[in-house]
Amino acid sequence: MVSYAVMLDVPRELIFFVSRLLAARRRQIGTRKGTRRLGCYKQAVFALAWFRDTGDLPRLGRGFGLSQSTAYRYLDEVIEVLAARAPGLAEQLERALAGGAPDLILDGKIAGTDRCREKTVGRKGKTTGLWYAGRTHDFGGNIPALFYPSGVPLRVSDVLPGKVHDLAAARANVPGMLRPFCDAMPVLADVGYEGAGRGVHVPVNKPAGVTELDIGTRARNALIRSVRCLGERGFALLTQRWKTLRHVTASPAGSASSPAPHSCWCYSSTR
Repeated sequence: MVSYAVMLDVPRELIFFVSRLLAARRRQIGTRKGTRRLGCYKQAVFALAWFRDTGDLPRLGRGFGLSQSTAYRYLDEVIEVLAARAPGLAEQLERALAGGAPDLILDGKIAGTDRCREKTVGRKGKTTGLWYAGRTHDFGGNIPALFYPSGVPLRVSDVLPGKVHDLAAARANVPGMLRPFCDAMPVLADVGYEGAGRGVHVPVNKPAGVTELDIGTRARNALIRSVRCLGERGFALLTQRWKTLRHVTASPAGSASSPAPHSCWCYSSTR
């Protein structure tokens, strides 16, 4: 086999940032010098290359001189240190408020995953796949997130099974934290989040039998949609930059050799 070099188009500062996190972890667990196949810098390059290009991990690992098991272990370690560094929602809301953000955008995405074996019992008593998302007709995880009006991620929450509805996912991860901030920073969302709680504003649906909403309601709907549309590009920014997030090939449960998908999303939201 022949190895070849490719360009990793990420800021060098990001590599140094990840390297410092890895160095701190190695000091914490007492790793002795000369016992690792890769130094902190090379391990950071290896993991970021996987995030950036979603390549075949065993093959990418061989290019760095790693066995398949070591490649998975090194990637797992990088994801863990980055997820641990992800800021909390309250901290991010305070930062947005201090920065003068006029509003925030609440949106959700089904991130594709490989087939998951975990089952659940549906409302009709039938056994179905817990991670099967009816919205995409495929397996995936439901991930709610808050974005700045420009679409820059503010906070990406932990992943929930794909079977969970957007509204339930938002209620589990977001609204309770919003109450102290909702007067100064209203949160805009689509109609799927109707009933999410105080501070979350959604367009009004036409009631049954009504042909046209009044002009005030139509104006309000148009205003919410026109402001929200820019923020909804947030997931596109994430998945275009970090291509592995388009389809996460990791177990939702997480383990020493298989990191949890939500760790990947927490990382991407911080950098």
